[in-house]
Amino acid sequence: MLKNNFRYIAFLLVFLMLSCAKRGSITGGLKDTLAPVLKYSSPKNMSTNFEGNEIILGFDEYVKLKNINKQLIISPPMKHEPVILPTTASKVITIKIKDTLQPNTTYSFNFGQSIADNNEGNAINQFKYIFSTGSYIDSLSISGQIKDAYEKNVDNFVSVMLYEVNDTYKDSMIYKQTPRYITNTLDSLRTFKLENLKAGKYLLMALKDKGANNRYNPKDDKIGFLKHYITVPNDTVFELELFRETLPLKAFKPIQASGNRAYLPYEGKQNFKLSKPKIVLKHNNEVLETIVTAFPKKDSLQVWYKPIKVEKIDSLSMEISRDNYNKKFTFKIKDQKKDTLNITALQNGVLNFRDRFTLESATPLVKFDKSKIKLVNKDSVAVDFTTEYNEFEQKLYVDFKKEPVDKYNITFFPGALTDFYEKANDTLAYKLTTKEYADYGNLVLNLRNVKRFPIIIEVTNKKGDVVLASAYSEGETKISFDLLQPEAFTLRIIYDDNKNKMYDAGNFLNKTYSEEVFYYQKEIDVRTNWDVDETIDLSVPFNPEVEKKQIDKKKKDDEKKRKAF
Repeated sequence: MLKNNFRYIAFLLVFLMLSCAKRGSITGGLKDTLAPVLKYSSPKNMSTNFEGNEIILGFDEYVKLKNINKQLIISPPMKHEPVILPTTASKVITIKIKDTLQPNTTYSFNFGQSIADNNEGNAINQFKYIFSTGSYIDSLSISGQIKDAYEKNVDNFVSVMLYEVNDTYKDSMIYKQTPRYITNTLDSLRTFKLENLKAGKYLLMALKDKGANNRYNPKDDKIGFLKHYITVPNDTVFELELFRETLPLKAFKPIQASGNRAYLPYEGKQNFKLSKPKIVLKHNNEVLETIVTAFPKKDSLQVWYKPIKVEKIDSLSMEISRDNYNKKFTFKIKDQKKDTLNITALQNGVLNFRDRFTLESATPLVKFDKSKIKLVNKDSVAVDFTTEYNEFEQKLYVDFKKEPVDKYNITFFPGALTDFYEKANDTLAYKLTTKEYADYGNLVLNLRNVKRFPIIIEVTNKKGDVVLASAYSEGETKISFDLLQPEAFTLRIIYDDNKNKMYDAGNFLNKTYSEEVFYYQKEIDVRTNWDVDETIDLSVPFNPEVEKKQIDKKKKDDEKKRKAF
C-alpha cells in the first residue's frame, strides 16, 4: 500500500512538472529601452585649458554612430573636420582634432541622436561634449524658432548661426567665413538654442545650407536674419524667417537649340513677369527679329529667330540688358532641324467653370483671326467668346460663359492661328463638357484684423505649393471663391506692400525682409454641393503643431463616422 502511494506521488510530481513546462518558455527578458551612459571621458567633459588634440569617450555598453555627418554639430565650426572612430560597434569613441583651436574659446560637440546602443538602437538624446581652451566655460545662451517666409512648412536641418560683430565684421563675411557659433534644428525641431556663448554683439541668421559648408550661397540656400544686431546675454525668444533671395540677373553663354531657336541660361529665380530683359540678336551689325519666351521648368529663356542660311553664317552675337546689367556673347550656330507649329490643348473633355480653355503652342504665335474660330454649344448655337495670348508662356486662352451640363465644340479653321514663322494651323477641333453646379463647392472668406491693404488671397492645395484660386483686395474683407473643385484647401494671404500683385522675397545685403505672409490655422474642407462660410482672424499666427492636432482630430472623427455608417 505504501509503495503504491509513493508511485502515485511520483507520477503526480512528473505530471505537474510537465504541465508547468508546457505553460511557458524561457524568454530574453524585457526589451532594452535605455540609452547608453557615458562612464568616463578624457579629458573630462566641461574641461578648461584644453590643449590636446584627442578626446576619448567611454560608454557602459557597445555603441554605434548613426548619421554622424548630419547629426554632429560643432560650435564654433572647425575648418578641418575631426576624425571620429571607430565606425563599428565599440564601447569607446575617439575624436581626433585636425584643426588649430582658437584661444579662450568654448567648444561644443553636440552629437544630436547619433550615438546609440548597438543592439536596440536607443540613442542618447542631444549628447554634448564641451571644453574650453581658456580658463572658464562660456555659459550664456539664446533661443528662438524658425519659420518659412512663404512656404507652409519649414525645412528640416536648418543651421542657426551667430557672427561676432567687432572691428573686423563685414556683411560679406557670411559668404566667405564660418560663423562664431552654430547649431542646427536637425530633422524634427522648429526651435533652436545656441549655448555656451560669450557676451557680445552678434549677427543672428539661419541657413538652409544646401552645400553644408556653413557659408551663404544665394544660388542654392535659403536665408533668415535679423536686421539689427543682437547682444548676449538676451532673454528674447527670436524668430527667423527663411526665404530664397531673388538673385540679380546673370546670363550665361547662349546655346543653339534648333535651327531657329537658342537657349539663354541664367542664374537664379527671376521675376520676368514684371520685367523681361532686353535681348538683341545680331549677325554682324544686322539686328535679327526675335521673340523671347520662357523655357518651362528651366532657368533659361528661349530666343526665337527667323531661319538663317548657315553656310553663310557660323556665329551670332547676343546682347542682354536689364536695369544696370549688360552682357554680350558670341555663339556658334550650325544647320539644325527647325521647330514647327504644333498646338496642344491643356484641357481634355471636362472643362471646369473656373478654368479657361487653353492652347499651348510649340512656336510663338503672332496672328489671330477670330473669324476663323467657331464655338457652339450642344444645340449648335454660337457662343460668344474672348481670346487672350500670353506670349511669354506661349499660351492662348479662350474664355466664355459656361452653362452646367452642356457640351461645346470649338473649331480653329485653317489660318486662325499663325506663328512667328508664318505657318498657319490646319483644322483643330475640340469637344468640351461641363458638370452640374452641384458637383462643385463655394467658399466665402470673412477676413478679420487685416493689418493693411492691398492683400493677395491664395487658395492652395494642402501642401501650399500649388495655387488653385486667387484674389486681390485693396480693402474688401469678404472674398468669394465660387465653383471650386471639392478638396481640402490651405489659405495663404500675402501683404502686398509694394503693390505689384505678387510675393516678393527679402534681401540680406539690402536688409529687407520678405513680404509678410499669413497662413490660416486649419485646412478648409470644401465638398460637393457645399457652401462654406469661414471667418479668418489674421491676428492669430499659424502654428504647425496646432494644425497637425486639428488634422489628426479630423481624421479620427471621419473614421468614427465611417465605422458608424
